[in-house]
Amino acid sequence: MTADTLASLLTARAGDDRPGLVFEDRVWTWREHVAACRAAAARLSAHGPGTHVGVLSENVPDLVFLIGGAALAGHVVVALNPTRAAPELVRDARATDVTLLLADAPFGALADEVAGALGLAAKPLAPDTPAVSPPADENRAERESPSQAEPPAPRAGASLSAAHDLAEPAGGDLVMLIFTSGTSGRPRAVRITQRKLAVPGLSLAAMLTADDAVYCAMPLFHSGALMAAYAPAVASGARLVLRRRFSASGLLPDIRRYGVTYLHYVGKALSYVLATPERPDDAGNPLRIAFGNEGSAVATRRFGERFGCRVIDAFGSTETAISLTPDPGGPPGCLGRLPEGVRILDPTTGRPCPPAHIANGRLLNPDEAIGELVNTAGLGLFDGYYNDPEADAERIRDGAFWSGDLVYADAQGHVFFAGRGTERLRVDGENLAVTPIEAALREFGGVVEAAVYPVPDAAAGDQVMAALVLERAFDPEAFAAFLAGRADLGAKALPRYVRIARELPQTPSHKVIKRHLAREAWRTADPVWWRTRDGFRRLTDADVKDIEEDFVRHGRRHLLEM
Repeated sequence: MTADTLASLLTARAGDDRPGLVFEDRVWTWREHVAACRAAAARLSAHGPGTHVGVLSENVPDLVFLIGGAALAGHVVVALNPTRAAPELVRDARATDVTLLLADAPFGALADEVAGALGLAAKPLAPDTPAVSPPADENRAERESPSQAEPPAPRAGASLSAAHDLAEPAGGDLVMLIFTSGTSGRPRAVRITQRKLAVPGLSLAAMLTADDAVYCAMPLFHSGALMAAYAPAVASGARLVLRRRFSASGLLPDIRRYGVTYLHYVGKALSYVLATPERPDDAGNPLRIAFGNEGSAVATRRFGERFGCRVIDAFGSTETAISLTPDPGGPPGCLGRLPEGVRILDPTTGRPCPPAHIANGRLLNPDEAIGELVNTAGLGLFDGYYNDPEADAERIRDGAFWSGDLVYADAQGHVFFAGRGTERLRVDGENLAVTPIEAALREFGGVVEAAVYPVPDAAAGDQVMAALVLERAFDPEAFAAFLAGRADLGAKALPRYVRIARELPQTPSHKVIKRHLAREAWRTADPVWWRTRDGFRRLTDADVKDIEEDFVRHGRRHLLEM
C-alpha cells in the first residue's frame, strides 16, 4: 500500500499491542482497534460495494471503527451534522447518495425522521449495545456531565482479514464526505480522501511518539478532529483518547486521568476552559501541545501560560487547499506568513492587494489591503466537492483556489484574518450560509425585507446578525417564538443581533450592500435587539461597551475596525 493513505496507516497498526483507543473506562489495543475496523468494514460490505453510509453520532468508538472500516474496504462515511435540522439533513443525505443510515442512541429520533423522509430504515451505530445514552440537547458545547453508558466492545462477529482490505488504495479514493456551506446557500459536501487524512496525519505525527496520548473531544463530523486528532494518532501509534462530547470543566481531569500530552481544539473551546475556576496546580499536568484553529490571541496565550503547554493555533479549512504555518515570532493575532504560491487578491479585480499599514494595532488602509486568500499554485489537498460542479467552479478559477477568506498582510508577510465575506459565516466552528436563514426570517409576520450577515464574535469566529425592514413594530417575544418553531433553522443559525431598519443599503440593481451593514454591526442609530438567555432585549450603550471591551480582552479589537 502507498504511504499516503489512511488504509496503509491503519494496516501498519494491525499487529501493535500497545493502547490504541481509550474511551471512558475501556481500552483497545491498536490490534483490537484495527480488528474492530475490519468488523465494521464487513458490516458495510454486506450492503454492497462502495456503500455511502450516513452517520449521526457523538464521539464514540463505533464511529471511529466505522471510519477505519470505510478506509480499509472502499466505503464512504457521510458525516451528518446532528446540530442541523431534519429537513437540512434530508437534503444532505440525498445529495451524497446515502443508502444506509446509522445513528448513535442520542440521535435515534432524529435519525428516524430523516430515514423516513428518505425511505430508509435507521439502524443503531452499535446494534448490539443497549441504547442507554442521554438525549441530545442544543447546548452540546456547554454540557458538563459525561455519559456513564457502557462503551461498546469490539465485536467478534463478521470481520475482514488483511487480505480482504482494499488491496491498493489510491490517495484520491474517497473515505468520507463532510459538509460545509457555500455562498449560494446550498450545503457543499467536501470529498475527504485517503490522502486528505493521511497527509496531515503524518505531518502532525512528527510532533508525537507512540508514548503520547491524543485527546479528541471536538466532534468527528468536522474535519478538524479527523485531521488533527484521529489521523495523527493513527500515523504515530499514540493512543487516541476519545470523549463523547467536549466538557470545559472535564478537560483538565481528563488530561490527568488519561495522561494526555496533545489535545485538539476549535474556536472557543480554549475560552470555555479558561472560564473555569483557576487553581494553583493547573500547570501540574502532562499536556505538552494544544493544536487547533480559530482560538483568539489572548486565549491561546493564557491557555499556554495557565496549563504549561505550547499552543499552536493554525489556519485551515475543510477544503484544506490553503494552510498557514504559525509564526511564534510574529505579531499577536497573525495566522503566520504567506507561503509560496498563496497570495492576497482583490476578489473583484484579481489584482494583488498592497501591504497593510498598521499603527498601534489598527489597520489604516482596510479598503485596499483586505483581499481574498488565494492559492495561485494549485489546489493543495482539495479534491473537490461531491457531485457539485457549480461549487467547484465557485472555488476553482484558472487552476487557482479562491478560499472566500478575507485577510490582509503586513510588509513582512504576516497574515491577519479579516472575515469570510458577507455571504458566509462561521459560528462555534461551523460554517453557515446566509441564504437559508434569510429565507426563514422573511416568513416572520410583517417582514418586508431581511438581510443576514456575519459580525465578529469577541472570542472566535462570527455571530449571526440580521437586519429587518418591518411594516409594523418589532415584537421581540413573537420573534423568539417564531424562531423556536422553525425546524429549518439549527441552533447556531439563530440571529444573535437583530437590527430594525427603515431601509437597507442597496445597489442600483436593488442588491443589498451587506458589507455596509456588516461594517456598522451593532454600532448604528437603528434600534438593535440581541438574544440573551431570557430572550431578545434592546441593546443599550452599556451593553455595547461591555461587548467591545470583551473584544479587547480577547485580542480581537482590530475586528471592530474592519
